Amino acid sequence: MSARGRSYRYVGPVELKAAVRPDSGGCLIGSAAGFSDWITERSAAELTEPFTFVVGTDGILRLAPRRSEHVACAGGAMVLSAGEIGFVREADRWAVTEVSNQSTGYCPDVTSWPAVALALDNVGLGRPSGFTHEVVFRRCPDCQEHNIVREDDFVCVFCGSDLPQTWNVDPTA
Repeated sequence: MSARGRSYRYVGPVELKAAVRPDSGGCLIGSAAGFSDWITERSAAELTEPFTFVVGTDGILRLAPRRSEHVACAGGAMVLSAGEIGFVREADRWAVTEVSNQSTGYCPDVTSWPAVALALDNVGLGRPSGFTHEVVFRRCPDCQEHNIVREDDFVCVFCGSDLPQTWNVDPTA
């Protein structure tokens, strides 16, 4: 774990990571001006849906269209968090309306929020105090399948085994 939090490697389908080009990746958003430039290029239709985001291990926010794969947004690299994010224009600035850690490719823990908060603060975006939709990911110790835990039911949907209470998706972490 780094000073900025745990890093997450891609744990999704290998064919998706294999398709990532080295020069690909989401748009780097390292400043308020960078965000302003990026958001003004979005259409009204694009702004009605959340975007794909990752926070790289450098702490910088990267954004891509919603249907983009997180691994492509990250350029295949490790991340501090990943999910979906929506924006709205408030009186004098842009703010985050919704943000989740929903990424089945990286399966970041809900504890990755501080990295997201810092990345958003660094570009001057208004934000909530935490994920507006938390997704709890676990790997089944018996069948090894990745699960999304719903309603605090820590039972594998594939084989019925109990799932651990603590994050365990990446066995190398």
